[in-house]
Amino acid sequence: MTKGAVSRDGREIAANSYMKDVIQRFSKHKLATISLVVLVAEVLLVILLPMILKLDPYTTDYDTFFGAGPSAAHWLGTDDIGRDSFARFLYGGRVSLQVGIISAVISLVAGVPLGLVAGYYRGIIEMVIMRLADIFMSFPSMVLILVLVSVLRPSVSTVTVVIGILGWPRFARTIYGNVLSARESEYVEAARAIGTKDSAIMTRYILPNTFAPVLIAFTFRAAQAIITESSLSFLGMGVQAPEASWGNILYQAQSISVLATRPWLWMPPGVALLITILCINFLGDGIRDALDTKMVI
Repeated sequence: MTKGAVSRDGREIAANSYMKDVIQRFSKHKLATISLVVLVAEVLLVILLPMILKLDPYTTDYDTFFGAGPSAAHWLGTDDIGRDSFARFLYGGRVSLQVGIISAVISLVAGVPLGLVAGYYRGIIEMVIMRLADIFMSFPSMVLILVLVSVLRPSVSTVTVVIGILGWPRFARTIYGNVLSARESEYVEAARAIGTKDSAIMTRYILPNTFAPVLIAFTFRAAQAIITESSLSFLGMGVQAPEASWGNILYQAQSISVLATRPWLWMPPGVALLITILCINFLGDGIRDALDTKMVI
């Protein structure tokens, strides 16, 4: 066996051992483990249950009263125009989770390369990127999102893209700080000495060793994006009817009569939002502890 093969096998064994340690540390974080199970179950329910039960969130049922209470035909009653509230609750959960995850991915994809380049090259590139991040973070995010969404017209795609683009500075700053220390490490200096290209150094050496904080930030960003979407929809500037999201279902709760007499309309999405945000935050805590090599197994 050649020296290169031995080295490669050694790296693979070390990586496998590290992953086992990470999984063991994560499994010992009970809240994170339970949260992961709850989130997976939630995703499966909002995706599969409408298909299994053949639920329609858009069609008005003219055989029942508009704004009717829970019944065998409509488990959470109907809304003011006779649409099934349970169907809209499940479809709304699908939209809210989709906005949260996809917008967090957009923020990550935009912010990580910029922070990586700024931290590695420094100089004028660093100044431009980081000052741009400062400018983005200096604006009140909700006000800026409201302005952009109103200009671009509110929809699921608009809300997702706007929230995603405005979230890139946090990822850029997170990875930027880690790249500053990693670029001076011995393994990076060794890679430069043997003539490795900058792009390879950044993607093969620096990024894998600085990505853990970004992964943790991703979970919290997804939770924040879900809250932002719900806030926008509650204000009437997010997901627009007839499409449903937990935020625009809660929009109906602005009426005192709905709050007082029809809790089955607004309590399920409110509780679902609370549980989802808590679970995502607990999951982020578990990932943080699992990736911390100082944690005792």
